Amino acid sequence: MTRILLSTFIVLIIGCSTTKKDSDTVLFAGEIVNPTSTQVILMKGRQKIDSAQLDQNNRFKFNLPSIENGLYHFNLSPEYQYVYLEKGDSLMVRLNTSYFDESLVFSGSNEEINNFLLELFLAAEEEDSAMYAENYELEPDDFLNKIKSLRNNKLNRLNELKLETTMSDAGYQLLKGSIDYTYNRYKEIYPFQHKRKTTEENLHNLPKDFYSYRKNLDFDNQNFTYLRPYYDFMKAHFGNLSYMSCLNDCKDGNLGDGKQLHFNKHKLHLIDSLVVEKELRDNLFRNVAFDYLLKRKDASENTEIFLTEFKNVSKNNMHIEEIENLYQGIVNLQPSKMLPNLMVASFDNENKTLNEIAKGKKVMFYFWSGSNKKQYQEIFKRVAELKEKKPDYELIGVNIKTDYNDWKVILKTLQVETSLQYQSINFKELTEKLVLYPMNKAIITDNAIIVDGFSNIYYN
Repeated sequence: MTRILLSTFIVLIIGCSTTKKDSDTVLFAGEIVNPTSTQVILMKGRQKIDSAQLDQNNRFKFNLPSIENGLYHFNLSPEYQYVYLEKGDSLMVRLNTSYFDESLVFSGSNEEINNFLLELFLAAEEEDSAMYAENYELEPDDFLNKIKSLRNNKLNRLNELKLETTMSDAGYQLLKGSIDYTYNRYKEIYPFQHKRKTTEENLHNLPKDFYSYRKNLDFDNQNFTYLRPYYDFMKAHFGNLSYMSCLNDCKDGNLGDGKQLHFNKHKLHLIDSLVVEKELRDNLFRNVAFDYLLKRKDASENTEIFLTEFKNVSKNNMHIEEIENLYQGIVNLQPSKMLPNLMVASFDNENKTLNEIAKGKKVMFYFWSGSNKKQYQEIFKRVAELKEKKPDYELIGVNIKTDYNDWKVILKTLQVETSLQYQSINFKELTEKLVLYPMNKAIITDNAIIVDGFSNIYYN
């Protein structure tokens, strides 16, 4: 039924469009069920290409007279997903935001590439869970056989699809790259997860050809820069290389208080020496900085050394302002500091600062988003437990990235005490100054003075 409705929509749209198959113009249109935003934004990497408003029937349409062939993504805040476009395409999408990725269906030119790319994305989510649950425990040869079988199944289906369609070579290479980098990433992760799962004292010996694919790695593929399996592979690959180079070549690299600084400096220099493509370099450098600053508590002098090293190797990084704001946010959330004086809105649409809310009492702030139903349901369940466990604390919820009216509906539906709920007014400022990574974060204060700026709602 979905395909019939979508096909009807395609005929109507194309019939009203001047797009022709022999034209370079691209038509990308669609229908959104239960929209979470009034507009769809089309992006290529970090660059905004265009935006389209939803009409009264929740439909949108892009007419793009001249674009590059390649991978894009479309945003319907707060969600986004890939779309592969080539000149002359007429491509439609239909989705229900309640089941965003699972409900997506593409139809029209290049529908095969887009639907298969989405299928790979959903399959990888399931296989990730299986890897951690059981496959990383396998011995190396058994693990390789498992990976090979999964990869070959996907490649066989891709090759069949190529024979059945007029898929371009660039589209084929994108899909093949998605498959290859997904399964090669598992190999990069394997030795560390195997050691953890089996509690072996040392990393397991691997067959000599375990990393044979590395000789064919491409660190300068602009078409893959924002392909998730490619980027995730690169993160795992440089983590593996850095650890191994420290283990084998550095006498004191894994010892003492400075080990995190040492390890992450290694990672910065490996990226600098191998990665050519500017945006990939910047994104990988950003990942190292965020990982070091957020997850690894280090002495302040070491952090200063890291940031100096970061700026030396990653000159003109497009994320530098974000990273400096992150660092300053971490500094401002240390114990005994005053809570940042950020403005939020109450359920009755009254603006208050966090300081006003926290003054004269003990408070635990927690954070949630209406875009992730499972997340906020679990959060509120945990809050109910903490009310009994910490009766001397007031538990204050701060919502982010949710439409104001939708936020109020969620609170009423779940019968949450609205007097203890607030919504962010400036999402970007709130996220940066409160360092909201991850979303399970909690901030504990006493009379608006920070007790713990990096707590976790599930570990209290």
